[in-house]
Amino acid sequence: MPTPHIRTSRPSRRTLLTLLGATVVAAPLLTTQLAGAAPVAAADGLDDPAKKEIAMKLVSSAENSSLDWKAQYKYIEDIGDGRGYTAGIIGFCSGTGDMLDLVELYTQREPGNVLAGYLPALRDVDGSDSHDGLDPDFPDAWEQAAGDSAFQQAQNDERDRVYFDPAVAQGKADGIGTLGQFAYYDAIVMHGDGGDPTSFSSIRKRALGNAKPPAQGGDEVTWLNAFLDARVWAMQQEEAHSDTSRVDTAQRVFLKNGNLDLDTPLDWKVYGDSFHIG
Repeated sequence: MPTPHIRTSRPSRRTLLTLLGATVVAAPLLTTQLAGAAPVAAADGLDDPAKKEIAMKLVSSAENSSLDWKAQYKYIEDIGDGRGYTAGIIGFCSGTGDMLDLVELYTQREPGNVLAGYLPALRDVDGSDSHDGLDPDFPDAWEQAAGDSAFQQAQNDERDRVYFDPAVAQGKADGIGTLGQFAYYDAIVMHGDGGDPTSFSSIRKRALGNAKPPAQGGDEVTWLNAFLDARVWAMQQEEAHSDTSRVDTAQRVFLKNGNLDLDTPLDWKVYGDSFHIG
C-alpha cells in the first residue's frame, strides 16, 4: 500500500477559470477550451483511450498515492492550502471555482441532486477557504453523489474541458508526442494556467527561453528537458511543491529511456512510493 501524502495545491486555478470565455488557439500560447468547442481532432497521442487511462493512473499516483483513479470520485478533504475543500478525480476546489462549475454542470444534468442545495454556499465561498454553508454535511453529500454515474461523468467532462483537452491541444500544436502531452497535462493539473509565474503558460514561456518545441524546429527531447526544468523551478517556488519526484523519478525516467510514446511497461516512483503499469 503506498504511503499517503498531502495532495499538492494549485495556485493558478482561479486565474485559469477566469479565462473560460477565451478563444482556443493552439500555438504558441495555451488557452482554455470552450465548453462545446470541437474536441482534439485525432486520438493519436495522449487522447488515445489506452494512453489516457495511463495518464489518469500516473496523475493519481502523485495526487492520491494510488493507481485506482476511479476510486477518487468520492475523495474530499480540506488539505489546508487555502482553497477550501479539494475533491474528486482532479482535485476540484471549493475556493477556486472549478468545484462550483462542476456542481453546476451536474445540476443542469440532474436537477435536485444531493449537491444542488449547496450551490449558493459554493458561490459564496468561491475565492476563499471558507466552509460557510458547507459544513458539516457537504463531504457526506459529495461521497453520496460520487455513487451516481451522472456525477462521475460530470467530473470526467470538466476534467477534460478545463485541463486535459487544452493540454493535449497545446502539446499537439507544439509537435510533441504522448509523453510530452502528459507532461503538459500534469503541469496544468498542479499549477493551472494564467498570468502568474508558476502557471502552465509561464512554465512553457520559461522553457522557450532555453529551447524550441519541434513545431518551431527544435528537438523533442531537448524541448521536454527544458520544459521539465522550468516545471521543477515552478514547483520549487512553493513549499507544497518542494518534492519534485513526480518529475524527477517519473517523467524524467520515461524521457531518459526514450519512451516518448509512453509505452508500457512503465515503472516509476513518486514521493518514495513505487508504481508499475504492465
